[in-house]
Amino acid sequence: MTTMIEARNVEFSFGSTPALRGASLAIDAGEIVAVMGPSGSGKSTLLHCLAGILVPDAGEIHFDGARIDARSEQERSALRRERFGFVFQFGQLVPELTAAENVALPLLLGGVRRAEALRTAHGWFDRLGLAGLEHRRSGELSGGQAQRVALARGLVAGPRVLFADEPTGALDSLTGEQVMDLLVTAAREQGTTVVLVTHEPRVAAYADREVIVRDGRINAPDRVAS
Repeated sequence: MTTMIEARNVEFSFGSTPALRGASLAIDAGEIVAVMGPSGSGKSTLLHCLAGILVPDAGEIHFDGARIDARSEQERSALRRERFGFVFQFGQLVPELTAAENVALPLLLGGVRRAEALRTAHGWFDRLGLAGLEHRRSGELSGGQAQRVALARGLVAGPRVLFADEPTGALDSLTGEQVMDLLVTAAREQGTTVVLVTHEPRVAAYADREVIVRDGRINAPDRVAS
């Protein structure tokens, strides 16, 4: 397997408080990895470092064979826009936009013409059981519907890596399972690598592999040979 994204001996502190202490993790292309750990363990900080949102104090982040933490903010921003997708706990939809416009947003930011971007976005609504909701705004959607819209937004541009930070944390158990079923199915179909941060074992069970973050360090079992 080809390593898609990797942290090498990463250290990061918020002021005088260490969040990551020499964390190392390699994730293969197409692999779904659940990053688990108690609150404050450093798992979300790890995700933000892998995604180029935070720059480590020490260590390295590699994506697709190239180091990215040493790049400028502008370069890392372009990488997040063009190669990465994101799904967060509360969806973070833009309230002024319709559901379809929210899904199309990564395409529009990438320079795709509006008509084409919206046409591509509309294709996700049947796929995720959202048909008929294209013109609703976030305040007119249930929690589960909004999170599926956020999932479509995260995947619409065909990202190489999808970063999902507690994507079911604000949902009830049944709705959370539905969102995870859709996430895993769509990621498999596109060959997308997924970094899934969660504290819920039932969510982590959808992953190929689980890694545990404790006190800023990672316990990562060996990858399963295919």
